[in-house]
Amino acid sequence: MNQKATKRILDQSRYIEENRFNLVIDCDTHISDTEKLTGAIARKYHKFENLYQGRPISAEDLITEMDMAYVDMSLSWINPAAIKPSDPKSNFRTMLEANKYIFEKSVSFYKRIIPAGWTDPVSLKEDYALEMIRICVEEFGFPIVKFNPAQNRYNLNSKIVFQMIEYIHSLGAVPAFHMAADTSYTTTEALTEIVCSFPEVPIIAVHMGGGGASYLEAERMYHELRQLGLLYQNIYFIESAKRDIHIESDIITYALRGENAWSHIFCGSDAPYGRMTWNFGGYRLMFESLIDNRSHTDQRVRNSKHVFTKELSSAFLGGNFAKFILQIYDNMKKRYIVNPNDSAIVMRQTFENIRT
Repeated sequence: MNQKATKRILDQSRYIEENRFNLVIDCDTHISDTEKLTGAIARKYHKFENLYQGRPISAEDLITEMDMAYVDMSLSWINPAAIKPSDPKSNFRTMLEANKYIFEKSVSFYKRIIPAGWTDPVSLKEDYALEMIRICVEEFGFPIVKFNPAQNRYNLNSKIVFQMIEYIHSLGAVPAFHMAADTSYTTTEALTEIVCSFPEVPIIAVHMGGGGASYLEAERMYHELRQLGLLYQNIYFIESAKRDIHIESDIITYALRGENAWSHIFCGSDAPYGRMTWNFGGYRLMFESLIDNRSHTDQRVRNSKHVFTKELSSAFLGGNFAKFILQIYDNMKKRYIVNPNDSAIVMRQTFENIRT
């Protein structure tokens, strides 16, 4: 593993461990090297002073927003909308540079940015997509690798997705998916097939049904995924880009079910597709209203005197994810830092087996 990656894992995991009960973590942010934007994307970025949806933000922009929103750390992956697609080889180089940007900024700002990788079997094709995973985990030390079947138009439960899940898990990292009602590529049925096929693999479902869908389109999936997460212990949800009343209902439902449920919910903003100050300001006021349960409009809350506490609020706002990411880092330290030679051999064998 890259020496800078090893140092970041050690430093970042130590910092999270020391502050895990007090950290506020935005678990869904996208950053880009805005100085290297080209073509139409660059022209649009520089031309429109008025904000447009998903306008790229740099790591420094993100940290400025974090400071305004009183957010300590962010889970950050690339913004694929800032990448102009081309042929697979060119796409690989471009996406690699975008992932490398995440890596370098996580090294520079290890107390602020938790890095996550990104791959895509459509624009990269199978071999390049798997190689991107290998680089993200083996060389950059990313604990999570995300992909977006909705944006890149492939079914969540397709054969290549199963291969990627198997490979990511074999490397000690965790897969994350865009999981929303905005296309037919990410269905509840497909996610159910995945979590049942990989019961030992933690699966992160980003948006919990929200994403780019309209509120009415997403209504059915909101309810489906809320129930699905209560049935399977290997699903973890990031609440972002979702209607606020459903976020609150998720949190109430899972809080009342107990720690085995509420510990699987993380909060996010989807920056730059969502404003961090707006989202985390809303999260904080929502938790205050849940703690002061006597005047809440939801009867379940009024009848649950001792369920909603400051400690539970802190868990949702960052403690849950801190615990989750520390478990992944512990596995990665054992695999790559304690026994790096052994793990490299196993990793290479696994990659070759999947490719063939």
